[in-house]
Amino acid sequence: MFIGVDLGTSAVKLLLMDDDGRIVKSISKEYPLFFPKDGWSEQNPEDWYQQSIAGIREISEGFTGSINGIGIGGQMHGLVVLDENDEVIRPAILWNDGRTQDEVDYLNNEIGREKLSEYTGNIAFAGFTAPKILWMKKNEPENFSRIRKVMLPKDYIVYKFTGVSSSDYSDAAGMLLLDTKNKRWSKEMIDICGIKEEYLPTLHESYDAVGTVLPEIMSQLGLTGEIKVAAGAGDNAAAAIGTGACGAGKCNLSLGTSGTIFITSDKFLVDEYNSLHSFCHADGGFHLMGCMLSAASCNKWWMDDVLNDSDYAAEQAKMNKLGKNSVFFLPYLMGERSPYNNPRLRAAFMGMRMDSSREDMSLAVLEGVAFGLRDSLEVARSLGIEVTESTICGGGAKSPLWRRIIANVMNLKLLTPENDEGPALGGAILAAVACGHYKDVAEAKEKIIRYKEEVVPEPELTALYEERYKEYKKYVGAVLPLY
Repeated sequence: MFIGVDLGTSAVKLLLMDDDGRIVKSISKEYPLFFPKDGWSEQNPEDWYQQSIAGIREISEGFTGSINGIGIGGQMHGLVVLDENDEVIRPAILWNDGRTQDEVDYLNNEIGREKLSEYTGNIAFAGFTAPKILWMKKNEPENFSRIRKVMLPKDYIVYKFTGVSSSDYSDAAGMLLLDTKNKRWSKEMIDICGIKEEYLPTLHESYDAVGTVLPEIMSQLGLTGEIKVAAGAGDNAAAAIGTGACGAGKCNLSLGTSGTIFITSDKFLVDEYNSLHSFCHADGGFHLMGCMLSAASCNKWWMDDVLNDSDYAAEQAKMNKLGKNSVFFLPYLMGERSPYNNPRLRAAFMGMRMDSSREDMSLAVLEGVAFGLRDSLEVARSLGIEVTESTICGGGAKSPLWRRIIANVMNLKLLTPENDEGPALGGAILAAVACGHYKDVAEAKEKIIRYKEEVVPEPELTALYEERYKEYKKYVGAVLPLY
């Protein structure tokens, strides 16, 4: 048996997978998210650890077989720093934290985008880890001087479990500290950030076994035997593994709190303006990724906080203007990453008229997220990449209407996996490969991943949305200069 873990922003999700790839059990454990100042987003790493321990205890309770491996997919870019006593110095600064705009401007404008792309394959974004290190250096010099280890969120859990400071290439690529093309730490970026390479974890492929669970942790978990721990992966790479998007030329859309489009490649690619992230994939290859900071969270905000209505299905049942809606929603509630790299950008409803209705606005939110995802797809297409179908996962993907909208806005056939466990299933698959149960990720995919339904683009609706997308782009172009 193998345990897959998804260390998310609001909760840690865990599943138990048997040696045939069947999910036996899954659970979720929540923890708090803190916003100490406007634009800040933090969590306590100890909360991740305690809830992971509690989750593994619960998921393995009453199980009499052997658990052989653990693999973790985790929220990317977060900064976790430890002192010489391995104590957490300050709360983790998360992927959706926007405090580092000054540092991003310094990196992109003074160090220069071309240099950054040469060093790492990417430019600076507010969510990345390197700008957070520079922010600490400037604003918390005492804390900065105490740093002895720099980690990503899931790597902190791996370290607590095994005593090994490690990371994988897919997650490390999102730090702006990795020479992504050559899969090694960038000495230039380490110097720019003012840290030492010895503070950074050792690098591995996601499916490498980096250690075994320590005896004292096994005791806490109430388990016996030996459990290998895989290096794991960033959440989007883990989700791609869990949906079968591995090997060159595959695509996965994730419709969670944030939204991502993940396009796999067997070679390292960079677009002209670094609009997409050029990262390593958990299968040993590479990928391009576009990330919008607010995706399903846009609909949650609209339904829960504005309409005070929890019946999402009933609201969507009223929507009957697909491709003909005059209202547009720009989905920038927390700024935007891909392709605009502007944390100051803000959301807006546009095109309102006297006859615009609640249903029009609700539909506009779903369509706006689809248009935002298409922005990144268009960058990939500009590189000559042909994408005709994609898998789709995440909470928002449970909506049949939203899947239909996305399929037609992006002109892609969408495949829904039988198991919508995304990063957690990806983690379990990586653990199984690390334990030698499968020879590689490709073999695991062929034996485990199945799809339950597909959505095919409708030519007439696709044509209507092609025109709506052109109008959406005009609205975005008009709003960008305001921010």
